Amino acid sequence: MAREALNSPAEIPDELDRWNWGAFFLNWIWGIGNSTFIALLALIPGVNIIMIIVLGLRGSRWAWRNRYWRDAEHFRSTQRKWAIAGLIIWVLGFVAAAAMIVTVPMTMKNSGAYHISMDAVRANPEVQNALGSNISEKFWIGGSVDIQAGGTGSAQLSIPVQGDKGTGTVTSNAIRTGGQWDVRLLVVTVEGTDAPIVLINKDQLVIPNAAINM
Repeated sequence: MAREALNSPAEIPDELDRWNWGAFFLNWIWGIGNSTFIALLALIPGVNIIMIIVLGLRGSRWAWRNRYWRDAEHFRSTQRKWAIAGLIIWVLGFVAAAAMIVTVPMTMKNSGAYHISMDAVRANPEVQNALGSNISEKFWIGGSVDIQAGGTGSAQLSIPVQGDKGTGTVTSNAIRTGGQWDVRLLVVTVEGTDAPIVLINKDQLVIPNAAINM
């Protein structure tokens, strides 16, 4: 037995059958609010990317069929609100992600391990000879800094640097004990050369192509 249509006409009017931004942005949340539970497929990894596109394409048609609407304007107004809400959430998400991307390197640059490493690099004559005297770091750095309670922690940093003569990468490994940082490994790899410059190697690690493992 066919289900009785909730709206008249039973099929969505052509002027309302448009791309649905609310369904695209909010997918399964929009689906619950519009009694379109097929949207829950957007929760399944691998299916979700395809599903949010399908929801954008067919969301208006499904919403018209699955919920009661007083008239076309009621439908249009409600879907517009979903679209605005979805856009706001996506924009806030992008802003939060961008803030996190910017905050992470700034947090690492504020660590004691970073400052000790860069001070040693700038003061080293061999590094100055290879890169130049005006050595500066680039904004984006890699690695991690982990500070635990009780003054312990560890840091693994990969710092792109540049000077008057060239560019390179600083690799620094450090541990934190009693609130004090101890750099265990500090190596500068100069772009265009095979032999890295080893400034600190307290654990006597084997460093390929290094002239001396300090």
